[in-house]
Amino acid sequence: MSNTHSSQARANEATPSEDLGHGNSPAAWTCVFVMMIGSIISCIGFVIASNPVFWGGVVVIAIGLIVGWAMRKAGYGVGGSKLKNQH
Repeated sequence: MSNTHSSQARANEATPSEDLGHGNSPAAWTCVFVMMIGSIISCIGFVIASNPVFWGGVVVIAIGLIVGWAMRKAGYGVGGSKLKNQH
């Protein structure tokens, strides 16, 4: 009987009580898109054995992080002031 109780307690812990948004915002999507482009550039640089292309892709990935952070600070993140669908 205690085994059923412990599995039920774990099931209750696994479901969050509030919606976290999962990053569905212009800031998150822009960050992911820019970082994906950087990853593709780095992969191409790796395959063709070009250090400048590879590291250029890494720089683009870092730029994606900075752009996402800046957009979040500007109000385009989850629950940001510039979004119409605020909760």
